Amino acid sequence: MLEIENVSYCYKAGRYAVRDASLKVGEGEFVAIAGRNGSGKTTLTRLVMGLLRPAAGKIMLDGRETAGSATAVIARQVGYVFQNPDRQIFRDAVAEEVAYGPEQLGFSAGEVREAVAAALEATGLAALAAAYPRTLSKGQKQRLAIASALALSPRLLILDEPTSGQDAREKTALMELLTGLNAKGMAILLVTHDMELLARYAHRAVVMTAGRVVFDGGVRELFAGEADVSAWGLREPAAAKVARGLKDHGVMSGSVVPEELCGEICATRRRLYA
Repeated sequence: MLEIENVSYCYKAGRYAVRDASLKVGEGEFVAIAGRNGSGKTTLTRLVMGLLRPAAGKIMLDGRETAGSATAVIARQVGYVFQNPDRQIFRDAVAEEVAYGPEQLGFSAGEVREAVAAALEATGLAALAAAYPRTLSKGQKQRLAIASALALSPRLLILDEPTSGQDAREKTALMELLTGLNAKGMAILLVTHDMELLARYAHRAVVMTAGRVVFDGGVRELFAGEADVSAWGLREPAAAKVARGLKDHGVMSGSVVPEELCGEICATRRRLYA
């Protein structure tokens, strides 16, 4: 679906924000991009959306280069949610905000109503259709930004640190929403600093440092101890650290999620004391 091939981008002459980065996202994948601040994560996603233009390399959707395509055209395939949802919200009612994209792309009045209703239902905002967006909580605003993207029926949804500043309840609700969308076939590309969240929800992890992709593989593989993730500005999940410490006690686990680790500890105990 999405292919990024040897893409580079400079904010200033000689200073690369993204350097020779390559990445593929297939249909229905859930991929997380991690790395310290300034590693190029957000810049890479903005290049995908056409908000920035690469200095080198190419970006393709379904085998076709996006160079020269308007952001509005890319938005029919790829939805984008900023870290700060206030940057995307400007209308006076939730339903009006969601309607903006379909209206700009020439949907009929009936198609706009259907798209808005479906997006609000999917994000749990139907009861807030008439609400003033600025009065919503941070989590609700993020869901509104997602609803605005969903109204265009994208196949890939890109989110930049969507859980930043949210409490545990809102964070869980948002991630369950994304998991549900992914289960229905939508590809998710999530930029995050939260390693516990990455470990629990992502199917694949991509790590960037100094504008380069330095890791692309399974989440368990990332935290298996082969790589020094701290050198990339990452902190391994607590479950991964505990699992590695338990190997000397006969618990051979690569778990990165507490519930999985507990299950494997119990299974080991039953096997040893049966």
